[in-house]
Amino acid sequence: MANKLGRNDPCWCGSGKKYKKCHEEFDNKIAWYKSEGHIVPDHSMIKTPEQIEKIRESCRINIAVLDYVAENIRVGMTTQEIDDLVSQKTAELGGIPAPLNYEGYPKSVCTSINEVVCHGIPSDKTVLKDGDIVNVDVSTIYNGYFSDSSRMFCIGNVSPEKKKLVDVVKECVELGLEKVQPWAFLGDMGQAVNDHAKANGYSVVREIGGHGVGLEFHEDPWVSYVSKAGTEMLLVPGMIFTIEPMVNMGTHRVFVDKDDDWTIYTADKKPSAQWEIMVLVTEDGHEVLAY
Repeated sequence: MANKLGRNDPCWCGSGKKYKKCHEEFDNKIAWYKSEGHIVPDHSMIKTPEQIEKIRESCRINIAVLDYVAENIRVGMTTQEIDDLVSQKTAELGGIPAPLNYEGYPKSVCTSINEVVCHGIPSDKTVLKDGDIVNVDVSTIYNGYFSDSSRMFCIGNVSPEKKKLVDVVKECVELGLEKVQPWAFLGDMGQAVNDHAKANGYSVVREIGGHGVGLEFHEDPWVSYVSKAGTEMLLVPGMIFTIEPMVNMGTHRVFVDKDDDWTIYTADKKPSAQWEIMVLVTEDGHEVLAY
Protein backbone atom coordinates (compact mmCIF):
# COMPACT_ATOMS: atom_id res chain seq x y z
CA MET A 1 0.00 0.00 0.00
CA ALA A 2 2.84 2.38 0.87
CA ASN A 3 4.26 2.12 -2.65
CA LYS A 4 1.00 3.36 -4.13
CA LEU A 5 0.88 6.47 -1.96
CA GLY A 6 2.49 9.73 -2.93
CA ARG A 7 4.23 11.61 -0.14
CA ASN A 8 1.57 14.32 -0.29
CA ASP A 9 -1.37 11.89 -0.39
CA PRO A 10 -3.54 11.39 2.71
CA CYS A 11 -2.02 8.73 4.97
CA TRP A 12 -3.46 5.21 4.87
CA CYS A 13 -4.19 5.34 8.63
CA GLY A 14 -7.06 7.79 8.24
CA SER A 15 -5.46 10.58 10.26
CA GLY A 16 -6.06 13.12 7.48
CA LYS A 17 -2.36 14.06 7.51
CA LYS A 18 -0.12 13.87 4.47
CA TYR A 19 1.63 10.51 4.19
CA LYS A 20 5.08 12.12 4.50
CA LYS A 21 4.08 13.72 7.81
CA CYS A 22 2.41 10.59 9.20
CA HIS A 23 3.41 7.00 8.40
CA GLU A 24 6.03 7.26 5.64
CA GLU A 25 8.99 6.90 8.02
CA PHE A 26 7.14 4.16 9.90
CA ASP A 27 6.53 2.19 6.68
CA ASN A 28 10.13 2.65 5.58
CA LYS A 29 11.34 1.23 8.89
CA ILE A 30 9.10 -1.82 8.50
CA ALA A 31 10.33 -2.26 4.93
CA TRP A 32 13.93 -2.29 6.18
CA TYR A 33 13.16 -5.09 8.67
CA LYS A 34 11.45 -7.02 5.88
CA SER A 35 14.52 -6.62 3.67
CA GLU A 36 16.57 -8.14 6.49
CA GLY A 37 14.41 -11.27 6.35
CA HIS A 38 12.05 -10.61 9.26
CA ILE A 39 8.31 -11.29 9.32
CA VAL A 40 6.53 -7.93 9.42
CA PRO A 41 2.89 -6.87 9.95
CA ASP A 42 0.79 -5.39 7.18
CA HIS A 43 -1.41 -2.35 7.66
CA SER A 44 -4.46 -4.48 8.51
CA MET A 45 -2.79 -5.46 11.82
CA ILE A 46 -2.15 -1.86 12.86
CA LYS A 47 -5.07 -0.24 14.66
CA THR A 48 -5.82 3.47 14.33
CA PRO A 49 -6.27 5.67 17.42
CA GLU A 50 -10.03 5.69 16.82
CA GLN A 51 -10.17 1.91 16.62
CA ILE A 52 -8.01 1.55 19.72
CA GLU A 53 -10.38 3.71 21.75
CA LYS A 54 -13.37 1.61 20.61
CA ILE A 55 -11.48 -1.57 21.51
CA ARG A 56 -10.70 -0.12 24.96
CA GLU A 57 -14.45 0.32 25.53
CA SER A 58 -14.99 -3.37 24.79
CA CYS A 59 -12.09 -4.27 27.08
CA ARG A 60 -13.59 -2.32 29.96
CA ILE A 61 -16.68 -4.55 29.75
CA ASN A 62 -14.55 -7.69 29.53
CA ILE A 63 -12.67 -6.70 32.70
CA ALA A 64 -15.91 -5.88 34.52
CA VAL A 65 -17.40 -9.26 33.62
CA LEU A 66 -14.34 -11.13 34.94
CA ASP A 67 -14.44 -9.00 38.08
CA TYR A 68 -18.08 -10.05 38.53
CA VAL A 69 -17.12 -13.71 38.13
CA ALA A 70 -14.34 -13.23 40.71
CA GLU A 71 -16.86 -11.83 43.21
CA ASN A 72 -19.25 -14.76 42.83
CA ILE A 73 -17.28 -17.91 41.97
CA ARG A 74 -17.37 -20.51 44.76
CA VAL A 75 -17.28 -24.17 45.73
CA GLY A 76 -20.49 -25.93 44.67
CA MET A 77 -21.23 -23.62 41.75
CA THR A 78 -21.83 -25.27 38.39
CA THR A 79 -19.99 -24.06 35.32
CA GLN A 80 -23.40 -23.33 33.80
CA GLU A 81 -23.93 -20.84 36.63
CA ILE A 82 -20.67 -19.16 35.59
CA ASP A 83 -22.03 -18.99 32.04
CA ASP A 84 -25.23 -17.42 33.38
CA LEU A 85 -23.21 -14.79 35.30
CA VAL A 86 -21.23 -13.91 32.19
CA SER A 87 -24.33 -13.69 29.98
CA GLN A 88 -26.17 -11.55 32.51
CA LYS A 89 -23.34 -9.11 33.22
CA THR A 90 -22.28 -8.76 29.57
CA ALA A 91 -25.85 -7.93 28.52
CA GLU A 92 -26.28 -5.54 31.44
CA LEU A 93 -23.20 -3.62 30.25
CA GLY A 94 -24.40 -3.51 26.64
CA GLY A 95 -22.10 -6.18 25.22
CA ILE A 96 -22.47 -9.52 23.48
CA PRO A 97 -20.54 -12.66 24.52
CA ALA A 98 -18.20 -13.33 21.59
CA PRO A 99 -17.92 -17.13 22.08
CA LEU A 100 -21.68 -17.77 21.79
CA ASN A 101 -22.30 -19.54 18.45
CA TYR A 102 -18.73 -18.78 17.31
CA GLU A 103 -17.98 -21.61 14.86
CA GLY A 104 -20.73 -23.57 16.62
CA TYR A 105 -19.52 -23.07 20.21
CA PRO A 106 -22.69 -23.41 22.33
CA LYS A 107 -22.01 -21.18 25.36
CA SER A 108 -21.03 -17.63 26.33
CA VAL A 109 -17.77 -18.43 28.12
CA CYS A 110 -15.13 -21.16 28.40
CA THR A 111 -14.63 -22.83 31.80
CA SER A 112 -11.59 -25.13 31.94
CA ILE A 113 -11.03 -27.13 35.13
CA ASN A 114 -7.84 -28.93 36.24
CA GLU A 115 -6.66 -31.12 33.32
CA VAL A 116 -8.82 -29.22 30.81
CA VAL A 117 -6.39 -26.99 28.91
CA CYS A 118 -8.98 -24.76 27.23
CA HIS A 119 -12.42 -24.56 25.59
CA GLY A 120 -14.21 -26.27 28.46
CA ILE A 121 -17.97 -26.04 27.81
CA PRO A 122 -20.14 -24.91 30.74
CA SER A 123 -22.62 -27.49 32.00
CA ASP A 124 -25.15 -27.79 34.80
CA LYS A 125 -23.59 -31.21 35.49
CA THR A 126 -20.08 -29.86 36.13
CA VAL A 127 -19.69 -28.63 39.71
CA LEU A 128 -16.69 -26.73 41.10
CA LYS A 129 -15.18 -28.81 43.89
CA ASP A 130 -12.88 -27.92 46.75
CA GLY A 131 -9.32 -28.02 45.42
CA ASP A 132 -10.15 -27.32 41.75
CA ILE A 133 -8.37 -24.77 39.62
CA VAL A 134 -10.45 -23.25 36.84
CA ASN A 135 -9.78 -20.89 33.96
CA VAL A 136 -12.65 -18.59 33.02
CA ASP A 137 -12.13 -17.18 29.52
CA VAL A 138 -14.34 -14.19 28.70
CA SER A 139 -14.62 -12.49 25.31
CA THR A 140 -16.86 -9.54 24.49
CA ILE A 141 -18.24 -7.73 21.46
CA TYR A 142 -19.18 -4.11 22.10
CA ASN A 143 -20.31 -1.87 19.23
CA GLY A 144 -18.61 -4.30 16.85
CA TYR A 145 -15.23 -4.33 18.63
CA PHE A 146 -13.75 -7.38 20.36
CA SER A 147 -11.94 -8.02 23.64
CA ASP A 148 -10.59 -11.22 25.17
CA SER A 149 -8.98 -12.15 28.50
CA SER A 150 -9.03 -14.93 31.08
CA ARG A 151 -8.16 -15.56 34.71
CA MET A 152 -7.42 -18.55 36.90
CA PHE A 153 -9.41 -19.15 40.06
CA CYS A 154 -8.41 -21.40 42.94
CA ILE A 155 -11.52 -23.02 44.41
CA GLY A 156 -11.41 -23.67 48.15
CA ASN A 157 -8.34 -25.43 49.52
CA VAL A 158 -6.06 -25.92 46.53
CA SER A 159 -2.95 -28.09 46.84
CA PRO A 160 0.45 -26.34 46.94
CA GLU A 161 1.35 -28.03 43.64
CA LYS A 162 -1.67 -26.62 41.82
CA LYS A 163 -1.27 -23.21 43.46
CA LYS A 164 2.34 -23.04 42.31
CA LEU A 165 1.31 -23.87 38.73
CA VAL A 166 -1.30 -21.10 38.75
CA ASP A 167 1.21 -18.58 40.15
CA VAL A 168 4.03 -19.52 37.80
CA VAL A 169 1.83 -19.15 34.72
CA LYS A 170 0.88 -15.65 35.87
CA GLU A 171 4.59 -14.91 36.26
CA CYS A 172 5.15 -16.25 32.71
CA VAL A 173 2.64 -13.74 31.37
CA GLU A 174 4.25 -10.88 33.32
CA LEU A 175 7.75 -11.80 32.09
CA GLY A 176 6.48 -12.08 28.53
CA LEU A 177 4.78 -8.70 28.81
CA GLU A 178 8.10 -7.07 29.73
CA LYS A 179 9.40 -8.09 26.28
CA VAL A 180 6.57 -6.38 24.39
CA GLN A 181 8.27 -3.29 23.00
CA PRO A 182 8.05 -1.51 19.64
CA TRP A 183 10.58 -2.88 17.11
CA ALA A 184 11.15 -6.02 19.17
CA PHE A 185 9.81 -9.44 18.12
CA LEU A 186 7.01 -11.76 19.20
CA GLY A 187 9.67 -14.41 19.77
CA ASP A 188 11.24 -12.27 22.51
CA MET A 189 8.00 -12.60 24.46
CA GLY A 190 7.57 -16.27 23.60
CA GLN A 191 11.01 -17.24 24.82
CA ALA A 192 10.56 -15.37 28.11
CA VAL A 193 7.32 -17.31 28.72
CA ASN A 194 8.79 -20.68 27.78
CA ASP A 195 12.02 -20.22 29.72
CA HIS A 196 10.19 -19.46 32.97
CA ALA A 197 7.76 -22.36 32.56
CA LYS A 198 10.58 -24.81 31.85
CA ALA A 199 12.68 -23.49 34.73
CA ASN A 200 9.83 -24.50 37.03
CA GLY A 201 9.53 -27.97 35.54
CA TYR A 202 6.47 -27.29 33.39
CA SER A 203 5.76 -27.53 29.66
CA VAL A 204 4.04 -25.09 27.32
CA VAL A 205 1.32 -26.19 24.89
CA ARG A 206 2.58 -25.81 21.33
CA GLU A 207 -0.44 -26.26 19.08
CA ILE A 208 -2.61 -23.55 20.64
CA GLY A 209 -1.44 -19.96 20.89
CA GLY A 210 -2.51 -16.36 21.14
CA HIS A 211 -3.84 -14.14 18.40
CA GLY A 212 -4.49 -10.65 17.19
CA VAL A 213 -7.84 -9.25 18.31
CA GLY A 214 -9.94 -6.10 18.20
CA LEU A 215 -11.68 -5.78 14.87
CA GLU A 216 -12.38 -9.52 14.82
CA PHE A 217 -12.38 -12.23 17.50
CA HIS A 218 -9.27 -13.89 16.06
CA GLU A 219 -6.89 -12.02 13.77
CA ASP A 220 -3.28 -12.32 12.66
CA PRO A 221 -0.71 -12.76 14.00
CA TRP A 222 -0.82 -16.21 15.54
CA VAL A 223 1.21 -16.06 18.76
CA SER A 224 3.50 -18.90 19.90
CA TYR A 225 4.90 -19.33 23.41
CA VAL A 226 7.63 -21.78 22.45
CA SER A 227 9.41 -19.38 20.11
CA LYS A 228 12.93 -17.95 20.17
CA ALA A 229 14.04 -14.38 20.83
CA GLY A 230 14.68 -12.41 17.65
CA THR A 231 12.20 -14.50 15.64
CA GLU A 232 8.50 -14.36 14.75
CA MET A 233 6.73 -11.14 13.77
CA LEU A 234 8.13 -7.64 14.26
CA LEU A 235 6.20 -5.68 16.89
CA VAL A 236 5.13 -2.18 15.87
CA PRO A 237 2.95 0.47 17.53
CA GLY A 238 -0.75 -0.14 16.96
CA MET A 239 -0.60 -3.95 17.05
CA ILE A 240 -2.94 -5.67 19.52
CA PHE A 241 -2.64 -9.33 20.49
CA THR A 242 -3.12 -11.73 23.40
CA ILE A 243 -0.54 -13.25 25.71
CA GLU A 244 -2.22 -16.46 26.91
CA PRO A 245 0.20 -19.36 27.44
CA MET A 246 -1.29 -22.70 28.40
CA VAL A 247 1.17 -24.34 30.76
CA ASN A 248 0.96 -27.99 31.81
CA MET A 249 2.26 -29.63 34.96
CA GLY A 250 3.31 -32.64 32.88
CA THR A 251 3.65 -33.22 29.15
CA HIS A 252 2.93 -30.50 26.61
CA ARG A 253 0.83 -32.95 24.61
CA VAL A 254 -2.93 -32.45 24.45
CA PHE A 255 -5.98 -34.01 22.84
CA VAL A 256 -9.46 -32.87 21.78
CA ASP A 257 -12.63 -34.41 23.19
CA LYS A 258 -14.10 -36.56 20.41
CA ASP A 259 -17.66 -36.10 21.64
CA ASP A 260 -17.90 -32.30 21.69
CA ASP A 261 -14.95 -31.46 19.39
CA TRP A 262 -14.09 -28.45 21.60
CA THR A 263 -12.71 -29.42 25.01
CA ILE A 264 -8.94 -29.85 25.04
CA TYR A 265 -7.26 -31.98 27.73
CA THR A 266 -3.70 -32.70 28.78
CA ALA A 267 -2.59 -36.07 27.38
CA ASP A 268 -1.43 -37.27 30.82
CA LYS A 269 -4.44 -35.82 32.70
CA LYS A 270 -2.18 -33.62 34.84
CA PRO A 271 -3.35 -30.06 35.58
CA SER A 272 -2.97 -27.14 33.20
CA ALA A 273 -3.25 -23.40 33.84
CA GLN A 274 -3.61 -20.29 31.71
CA TRP A 275 -3.88 -16.54 32.19
CA GLU A 276 -4.76 -14.29 29.24
CA ILE A 277 -4.18 -10.60 28.76
CA MET A 278 -4.75 -8.37 25.75
CA VAL A 279 -1.86 -6.06 24.88
CA LEU A 280 -1.39 -2.96 22.71
CA VAL A 281 2.09 -2.14 21.41
CA THR A 282 2.66 1.60 21.98
CA GLU A 283 5.30 4.06 20.81
CA ASP A 284 7.31 3.59 23.99
CA GLY A 285 6.31 0.15 25.27
CA HIS A 286 2.93 -1.50 25.79
CA GLU A 287 -0.49 -1.07 27.36
CA VAL A 288 -2.53 -3.90 28.90
CA LEU A 289 -6.05 -3.45 27.55
CA ALA A 290 -7.77 -6.43 29.17
CA TYR A 291 -6.86 -8.85 31.94
